[in-house]
Amino acid sequence: MDKTIFICADHGLAIVYFLQSEIVPRLLASGVEIVVLTDDAIQEHVSERFARPGLVVEGLRLEQARAYFQRADYSTQWWLDFLRRAGASNRINLQAVDSHINQVEDEAHQRRKMLFPVMRAAVWGLRHSRTAREMLVKRQSKYTPGIYNDLLQRYKPCLVLASTPGWRWDRYLLRDAAAAGIETGAAIVGWDNTSSYSLPGAPVDWVTCWSQIQKEELVNGSDWSPVDVNIGGIPSYDGYFKKEWLLTREDYYRQHNLDPNRQLISYACSFISFSPNLQNIEALARLVSSEQLSKPSQLLIRFHPNHFMDVPRFLEERERIRALAQDTPHVHVVEPVPLGGSLVYYSGEDMPEKSSMMAYSDVFTTVYSTMVVEAAVHGCPVVSVCIDSPAGWPGKYTLPLSQIGDWPTHSRFRDSGAGLEVNDENQLRTALNFYLDNPGAGKEARLNFIERECTFTDGSAGDCTANFVLSKLGTHDGK
Repeated sequence: MDKTIFICADHGLAIVYFLQSEIVPRLLASGVEIVVLTDDAIQEHVSERFARPGLVVEGLRLEQARAYFQRADYSTQWWLDFLRRAGASNRINLQAVDSHINQVEDEAHQRRKMLFPVMRAAVWGLRHSRTAREMLVKRQSKYTPGIYNDLLQRYKPCLVLASTPGWRWDRYLLRDAAAAGIETGAAIVGWDNTSSYSLPGAPVDWVTCWSQIQKEELVNGSDWSPVDVNIGGIPSYDGYFKKEWLLTREDYYRQHNLDPNRQLISYACSFISFSPNLQNIEALARLVSSEQLSKPSQLLIRFHPNHFMDVPRFLEERERIRALAQDTPHVHVVEPVPLGGSLVYYSGEDMPEKSSMMAYSDVFTTVYSTMVVEAAVHGCPVVSVCIDSPAGWPGKYTLPLSQIGDWPTHSRFRDSGAGLEVNDENQLRTALNFYLDNPGAGKEARLNFIERECTFTDGSAGDCTANFVLSKLGTHDGK
């Protein structure tokens, strides 16, 4: 085919989406050469792990991107990025975006706070005017740094494909590509992305997403033309549907020193930017260790990637969770293996861990994490634990977990019947006992839920998405 594609895999979800599905193998088999751009710190690791003919790995130059953001009209770029995320059309549910706005304003320095009344007025205008939104999207292109021009000239790609339409640092790569007349595309890799991140941060010709639900959010919220939005499912989950990553139950239990004679309740930390998770974990640990559940049980806790950031409140919670597990009977934690760079943890290296955790849990618990979808794929009952923190994050914005049920993805989970939401320890005990005593409860609802959210449930999303990408090659009109 003699064509080259750039793929931006700038975080863990993107690595799984592109490199651990059928997308890259299918494109390579069709004669396409691929240049993957990823975090410079793990460039060599990714290159070695996924090495195959026709695949080259380059650094994403994140330090240069950050430096450009800081030095080139920093304040203007900051506000443009804020308005981009805040300014989707009010034709969709924007409760998640509103919470983000409240957090940013609450944590802003004083000079920035003074501008917020003006910016809230601007957000109102954006939400009610398509023309205003289009002007904002175009205005961002003023900041096209040329960071990647040498790579674009060296490899001459016919397509630059990113895991967002410019919502992250990929915006500079996409802007450079668009300025050079190269076709740009985006793949939606996150469940809540289309309802949480709003307008494109760069000129992007087309996008592929999970489902009809996400397509409607893109079209109605961010003004995408329906013909430019493909429904390709979620290739990252193909391995789940095909059961490719599962360890044996015996191996998995041995790995975490779990008791095969006890039921397994797992908890995946989530939402920690807005609220501590410790109160949820303490409630679960009390119920398990004091034998208050209908069957002898044990608890396995999975940290959130933010728990490994250099942020004191996240690090403190992580260590308190570790101490709790050490001091409490039948409580265990998953200790992930770091990769390094900005990806650090949970960057696709632990799919067998993740899949096995959900497959062998008798009840899966979290705070509305994307893993509620993944657990449903594994047929596991789900409880979303939303106990309000008594202290919150001291000195930082905290959102009570009892107030997040109407966020777009959260409300879809609640309405689906695929699981339960609880707001206190008594409700938690009741929900856990219900699923421990009725393991098949909600099975049909979970199947319907994943069909609506994932579209393809037979492991074919990677092939479908790769075929769509191939269909776009050579169709760019140079706009």
